[in-house]
Amino acid sequence: MVVEVKNLVAGYGQKALIRNLSFSVPSPAFVAIIGHNGAGKTTLFRAFQGKVAYEGEILAQSQNLRHLKNASGKGLLAYLPQKSTVNFPIKVHDLLVMGLFRKKRFFEDYSADDYTLAADILTQLQLPHLLNQDFTTLSGGEQQLIWLAQLKLQDATINLLDEPTQQLDVFYKNKVFSLLQEWVVKGGKTVLCITHDLQNLHHMQGYLLNLSKPNPILEAITPESVRENQAFLEAGRQPVL
Repeated sequence: MVVEVKNLVAGYGQKALIRNLSFSVPSPAFVAIIGHNGAGKTTLFRAFQGKVAYEGEILAQSQNLRHLKNASGKGLLAYLPQKSTVNFPIKVHDLLVMGLFRKKRFFEDYSADDYTLAADILTQLQLPHLLNQDFTTLSGGEQQLIWLAQLKLQDATINLLDEPTQQLDVFYKNKVFSLLQEWVVKGGKTVLCITHDLQNLHHMQGYLLNLSKPNPILEAITPESVRENQAFLEAGRQPVL
């Protein structure tokens, strides 16, 4: 199994946002994590990273994340937060190589090979023209593609993305989801992606996990399942028993 979540209970203080959640991802796959605001989507990612107290187990490639130190540095787990901002001038290639910092020793410099790897990643994404540009001058869509390139550079087995298409236009939303599908199909990576963009999921291969449902399970992504879950979410928040 790539990912196993067993009887997960997580939240803040006395408020549990996730109750007895269990699911398994047996092979590299794309999983769209959906649900109303406050359903526990980001809390789930925080549990994966050990940033929130939880009961139950989370296993990545059969390794219990509760007892595993530096899952990111070991190339097991990588995370792209909902909002990443840079408020100072920096070249794209310098920002990209920072994706390797967890694999570096303290005070170890980035090497020429690191910069070559960063350039190769941009070439793979058909973005080599952005390599020497100032990141802060790029459009919002271009900046998000650079963050995705940095995530790809980490070469993690499991990638957690928190609303990567938020505030992007239709062109860049389609491009982002196409890249994520390529990581799974061609790269053998597993992608867990929090999203509200259900309309962009129709052509994806993978699963839905709707945390607003009483008993969330992995559902295969099909036009029918996307429509059913869209209707479920539009019908309003379900009462908590």
